[in-house]
Amino acid sequence: MVKILLTGVAGYIGSHVAVELLNAGYDVIGIDNLSNSCDKSIQAVSAITKKNITFYKSDIRDEDALQQIFSQHIIDACIHCAGLKAVAESVEKPLEYYDNNINGTMTLLKVMRRFGCKNMIFSSSATVYGDVDALPITEQTTKRDCSNPYGQSKNMIEQILQDLQNSDNSWNIILLRYFNPIGAHKSGKIGENPQGIPNNLMPYITQVAIGKRPYLNVFGNNYNTHDGTGVRDYIHVADLAKGHIKALDAIKINCGLKIYNLSAGKGYSVLDIVKSFEKVTGIKIPYQIKPPRNGDIAACYADASKALKELGWKAELGIDDMCIDAWNWQKKNPDGYK
Repeated sequence: MVKILLTGVAGYIGSHVAVELLNAGYDVIGIDNLSNSCDKSIQAVSAITKKNITFYKSDIRDEDALQQIFSQHIIDACIHCAGLKAVAESVEKPLEYYDNNINGTMTLLKVMRRFGCKNMIFSSSATVYGDVDALPITEQTTKRDCSNPYGQSKNMIEQILQDLQNSDNSWNIILLRYFNPIGAHKSGKIGENPQGIPNNLMPYITQVAIGKRPYLNVFGNNYNTHDGTGVRDYIHVADLAKGHIKALDAIKINCGLKIYNLSAGKGYSVLDIVKSFEKVTGIKIPYQIKPPRNGDIAACYADASKALKELGWKAELGIDDMCIDAWNWQKKNPDGYK
């Protein structure tokens, strides 16, 4: 059985990727330091798939721990999801983000090379594009300066991976540039589980809906968008997870280095999401307008046709599905992974 090392396995995206990997017949070796996740998500993944993950609670910056994992398993490829991910927090804590995201990746790559594992899928981000001149964003869009340390850390890692593959073409590396994943697994057993005040839109909406928060903060209503609020390309996390399976198929045929946008290919504003959530749930979401956050941009949405053409992947689920599944998760888990 093909063994995949999945870093950040307990996180929002990592847990959904784990479901798809197990369902596709892969053997999952998971690692997570649980700094911004919960190991109960791993139990939930097993409940969904009726299969088990080999889990290690460890940090990807711990070279000795990684060495032990690779010594115990013949790992065929790594899907690298581990990392700190909040834009606003990265502005406040740049050193922590650079240390965790970049140093962690460097350590992981060194151990992978030592053991001859040269296949990686990297969880990158649309933030690497910065505030671009034209939309939609394609993989050929010229990058602008990243507006926050989170995006900059992803951009730096992309450069490291490109330089590595250029120096040794036996590496197969796929950079998946995520746009804005929301929603949850249709079972309601795994979903987005923020610690403290949510940094992302959908879990904030669902927490308002369930009564944990009095209203939604909408950061900025004077952007150059159709209703003044920020526009993003939201993609169902289940669709996003399936993109990793398609990427693994590409790696098997020695792809070299490839870059793909994973997106729904359509922009929705903050208030569009609020209205869709209200429509499918029947729950009114009160909101207040707040000043824009540092590091945020007005609009960001993509063209994902390259992923369709080369990987045979496209987003299947719409914004109503995203809202319904996010609400299903929140209703079933009012306190997250309590």
